[in-house]
Amino acid sequence: MNAKNYNIERDMHYLQLLSQSFPTIADASTEIINLQAILNLPKGTEHFLADIHGEHPAFQHVLKNASGNIKRKVNELFGTTLRDYEKRELCTLIYYPEQKLGLVEATEKDLNDWYHITIHRLVAICRDVSSKYTRSKVRKSLPQDFSYIIQELLHERTDDANKIAYVNVIIDTIISTGRADDFIIAIANVIQRLAIDQLHILGDIYDRGPGAHIIMDTLANYHNWDIQWGNHDILWMGACAGNDACVCNVIRLSLRYANLATLEEGYGINLVPLATFAMDTYKDDPCEEFLPKLSGGAEHIDERQKILTAQMHKTITVMQFKAEAQLFERHPEWKMQDRELLKAIDYQTGTIRLEGKEYQLTSCHFPTIDPADPIAFTEEEKALMQKLHHSFRVSEKLHKHINLLLGHGCMYAIYNNNLLFHASVPLNEDGTLKEVEIYPGRKYSGRDLMHRTGMMIRQAFQNDAAPEMCQYARDYFLYLWCGPDSLLFDKSKMATFERYFITDKETHKEEKGSYFKLRNDEKIVDHILDAFEVKGANRHIINGHVPVHVASGENPIKANGKLMVIDGGFSQAYHKETGIAGYTLVYHSRGFQLVQHAPFTSTTEAIEKGTDIKSTIQIVEMSAHRMLVADTDKGVELRQQIKDLEELLFAYRHGFLTERERKK
Repeated sequence: MNAKNYNIERDMHYLQLLSQSFPTIADASTEIINLQAILNLPKGTEHFLADIHGEHPAFQHVLKNASGNIKRKVNELFGTTLRDYEKRELCTLIYYPEQKLGLVEATEKDLNDWYHITIHRLVAICRDVSSKYTRSKVRKSLPQDFSYIIQELLHERTDDANKIAYVNVIIDTIISTGRADDFIIAIANVIQRLAIDQLHILGDIYDRGPGAHIIMDTLANYHNWDIQWGNHDILWMGACAGNDACVCNVIRLSLRYANLATLEEGYGINLVPLATFAMDTYKDDPCEEFLPKLSGGAEHIDERQKILTAQMHKTITVMQFKAEAQLFERHPEWKMQDRELLKAIDYQTGTIRLEGKEYQLTSCHFPTIDPADPIAFTEEEKALMQKLHHSFRVSEKLHKHINLLLGHGCMYAIYNNNLLFHASVPLNEDGTLKEVEIYPGRKYSGRDLMHRTGMMIRQAFQNDAAPEMCQYARDYFLYLWCGPDSLLFDKSKMATFERYFITDKETHKEEKGSYFKLRNDEKIVDHILDAFEVKGANRHIINGHVPVHVASGENPIKANGKLMVIDGGFSQAYHKETGIAGYTLVYHSRGFQLVQHAPFTSTTEAIEKGTDIKSTIQIVEMSAHRMLVADTDKGVELRQQIKDLEELLFAYRHGFLTERERKK
């Protein structure tokens, strides 16, 4: 090493810290060898999902089958040596080991023989999925009870004549000691974990489906994930932070789809006061506009429950319109006072004037609205709002899950030359970055806008910040939900009122922002990537938010392959619209594949009949060479670590630092 490559005196403080981890030349040299070897391993597999919308059974199944990757591994390993039903049974065992073992034990005549054969097969699959990782990384993913045994089985091959008896005795002993079930469950979970190296979620875990809280519980225990917040996530974050307009929106959407499980069972939100108020206020109102959209298991609610849901739905919707209008009044800089539509109604004629045109409302029964001050809460509504507000603020589990989103998320991320965000980057009509005012008098665009917005979101949960800034941050959740220049909305208006009360669909139109109009233009996408300083020949933007209408022939791959929209409609409410039931974008060492999912039937059917999500793979982009860790962001980090360790070696060998005895 040449002394001129290093400035030892400048770096001495850092090198002294580094020497605490690597106190000898041998330690530093060994780590350099290890890191150089890691650089030459295949790149780990990344999975990208978007717009899950509470569909927890489908989400969990996609994680368990690694978007079809485990089934592909089983087919590659066992080919024609196993019948199709045997491969299907093996896959189901990996996905749902506890449940499948119960079925096997009830029907299998020679259970010990089945154990022996099955464990050998599972070890072969585990060996294959672990082959791209270091032994150290695999070891860290193993359950403590079986760590040593699994390591021995993974690294001893049965085609070695000297080790056949050794391996067989290990498996025989697992069975004879009554640990076969526990071992199978453990190794199946290891296979699931190693099949996906990193999970990226491009927003919208919440709303529509019944199990957002279950998805969050799953993620709480997941090994490696990140999220770019979506508009529906932001809505729940705002409700958790104490924004009453967000509270109303969250409850309204839950009632609209008759999915109250997340609110009531997941987070313990007390809706009894709302139900009581609604039954009294709208007891003679059919509330036809507010009958729930029934899907995803809510189809079987009885007529009485359906009417009560509609009454609660109307109650919270009217309160929402009032709460929103109050915020629009408080923040004229948002320029959204034209959305205070309760002020535009003629309550005597039941009409509304919008953009110079008069429309007849489908109904005009608003017993809680004072035409002289239509956006004011009644005393009863104030009391109800306080109870709902309190219920969200004291929900321990909701706060735990929102903290998870804050800890693992942000507005955008850049991974391995891919720019990830949920919805849009606001643009002017000519494609240049649009300046957006997020603090009064302060405008930002592009990357800076994303970053500042993320900082504001976090500020809403910081008790030590200035009270007026915290309050503004809490208020701003509503703008992020429905503001025209919001990163998460980017449309001319949110036509909630019009869809409920006006039959003329011309009023329902929400004009999309320039990003959505221009995103198929490769030059525009390149301009955005440049602005975010995303480097590399094969760089991409990956989005969710807007469902891809596959049934109508829409292509999720845009801008000559540089932009990928992966909202394929996990939510059952979108299945007819998209024609599919979700996408997973898979980025492995050989390139990108887009996995298109058919609707998931049920977990029970998957376990009992071995049914899997039918998935179609579309090759998006393949690499000319197999990508290694050296080609990734991790590779950049490791090369810097190697450089630092080489400088430490130089310092040891030239007397700037003295080797120390290893700590025992």
